[in-house]
Amino acid sequence: MRSRRFSGWLFLASLLVLLTLGSTSQIRTPILRAVAAPPPGPDRYTSVVIEYTEYIWWLVEWRKDKIACRIAVPHEGQPTLDEVYTECDEEVADTWAVQAPCPQDILKENPAQCDGYYIFLAGTHARKKEIPVALPPPEVKLSLENCVYLTEANTAFCEDRPKLVLTGFEPLPNEQIIAIEGGLNGKAFSCGPDCKLDLPETGKNGIPVEFWAYSSYGDSSQVFTAQVRVLPSDYNNPEEPSWYVDVRSTQWVGGPKASCAETWDVFPPPGGPPAWLTTPRTVEGLQSSRPYAYLAAQLIKQGMVDTAQCPRRGLLPNGGVDACGLETARPLVLEWQNRFDRLILETAQETGVPARLLKNLFARESQFWPSVLVNTNEFGLGQLTEDGAETALLWNPSFYKSFCPLVFTKEYCARGYLRLDEEDKRLLRLALLNNANAFCAECPLGLDMSSADVSVEMFAQTLLANCEQTGQVILNASGLAPGEAAEYVDLWKFTLANYNAGPACLYRAIQQTMESQSLPLTWEKVSANLEPACRGAIQYVQDISQEK
Repeated sequence: MRSRRFSGWLFLASLLVLLTLGSTSQIRTPILRAVAAPPPGPDRYTSVVIEYTEYIWWLVEWRKDKIACRIAVPHEGQPTLDEVYTECDEEVADTWAVQAPCPQDILKENPAQCDGYYIFLAGTHARKKEIPVALPPPEVKLSLENCVYLTEANTAFCEDRPKLVLTGFEPLPNEQIIAIEGGLNGKAFSCGPDCKLDLPETGKNGIPVEFWAYSSYGDSSQVFTAQVRVLPSDYNNPEEPSWYVDVRSTQWVGGPKASCAETWDVFPPPGGPPAWLTTPRTVEGLQSSRPYAYLAAQLIKQGMVDTAQCPRRGLLPNGGVDACGLETARPLVLEWQNRFDRLILETAQETGVPARLLKNLFARESQFWPSVLVNTNEFGLGQLTEDGAETALLWNPSFYKSFCPLVFTKEYCARGYLRLDEEDKRLLRLALLNNANAFCAECPLGLDMSSADVSVEMFAQTLLANCEQTGQVILNASGLAPGEAAEYVDLWKFTLANYNAGPACLYRAIQQTMESQSLPLTWEKVSANLEPACRGAIQYVQDISQEK
C-alpha cells in the first residue's frame, strides 16, 4: 500500500503544474514536452472493521470421546468439507468425509462403539476483523468540442477544427486531479485537470492517443488509450472545411458508440454506417409496413382476423395464407409488426446493438411471431437454437453472469460457463431457449407476450456474443485481427452469417478466401466460398442488410 505522501518528483511536478496553470477550474491548452514518464498507476486502499460471530465446532472421536479437531467458522451451520480439510488432519477429514452415520441402536446403547467422529457446536465468540478495501481510482473521460454528434450515424460532424477534450475525474472527496499527461500520435502533452487537444486530419485508420491523470492523493489513473479518426466530411470544401470525427475508447462519453467497433478494433464508414446498422432517434423511425404472409397466417389461425368472406377462411391447404387472407389481415399485420418497436429502440440504446438490424433480424427469423416454428428446434423472435444459446453464454460473459444465477447458485456460476458440468451446461442452454420461446398453450393467442418482450434484450445480447465469436473466427482463419482483415459493414455481415449458419461455415469460407484472394475480406469474396450446406446464409444476410 502506497503512503499518501507524494514522492519527491511527483510533488515537484504537481507544484510546477499548479503554479503554471493557476486555477484548476478551467480547461487548459496542453503543454508539449519531452517523452512522458510512465505513471505509477492507481494505488489507494483503506480498511473497514466488521463485527461477526465466530462459531467453534469440535470433531469428537466416538470411541475415545476425545476432541480430534477444533474448527472455527464465520457462519451459521456446520463447517463445509473444505473448512474441515483446512482445519483438521487429513486422516481425520478423510474419515469424516466418507463415514456412515452411527446406527441408532448402537447410538442409544453405547455410543463408544460408534466408528468415526461426531460434530459438536462448542460455543460462539464475537469477533472483529479488518478488511482492506480498494478505493475508486481517478479517471479521464473523452469528448469533443466544435462538433455535433449525429446519434443515428454514431459519428461527430465538426464545422470548426475539432478538439479532443480530456476531463479528469477524482471520485474521492477532498482530492482533485492536478494534471493530465499523455501522447497524441507519439507527441507528448501535459495540461491541467482538464485539457483540449487540437486534432489534425488523419488517415482512415486514425491516430493513437494515450492519456492518464495524476491525483492529489499521490497516485495516478491507469493509462487509457484511444484511436481517433478525423476525415473531411461529404460537405467539405477548401473555403469552409468540415470533418467527420470518430473516437474509439472505453473512456469516450461524447455520444453512443458504433456497435461492436471496439470488439473488432475498427471504425465504421466515414459519416456513419448504412441505415440497416443504425438506431433512429425516435420509435417512429423504426415503423415498417410489410405484408408478412407467415404473420398474417398466424393471426388468422388465432382468430384475430375475421376472414369469413374469404374462401377457406383465407388459408391455403398447407397452412399458409392466400391473397384474400393476406389483404384482410393487412391492418393487423401492420400493427403487429410494430408492436415491439419501443422495446427494440430501448434495447438498442442500452446495448448498442443497432435497432434497425435487430428489427430486420426478427422480421427475417419469425416475422414477429415469437413462438417455435413447426418441426424445428428454433425458438422466439430471433429463432434461437441450442447452439445459439451456447454462443450467447460462452461469448458474452456479462450476459452469462446475469443469466446463470437465475438457474444455479451464484457461487456455482462463478466458475464460468466452460467449467460447469456438461449436464448443467445443457440445462442452462435449455433454460435460455425456454426464455426465448413465448409459446403458451393456455395463454391468449397461444403466446406469453411478457416473455416475448423480455426476450428482445436477450437476442441483442446474443448478437453481441456473435460479434465476439466472429472476431475470433476471423483471427483463427486469417491470422489477422478483425479490423485488419475487413471493414465494419462486412464484419457485421460475417456476424449475421455466423448467427445463421454457424462459425464452422464462416471459418472454412474465410480460410478458402485467404488462400485465393487478397485482403480486405469482403462479404462478396467470403460468401462466394461458402460450402453448399452453408449457402443459405447468403440470402439471409441479403434480407437483413437490405434497405427498407
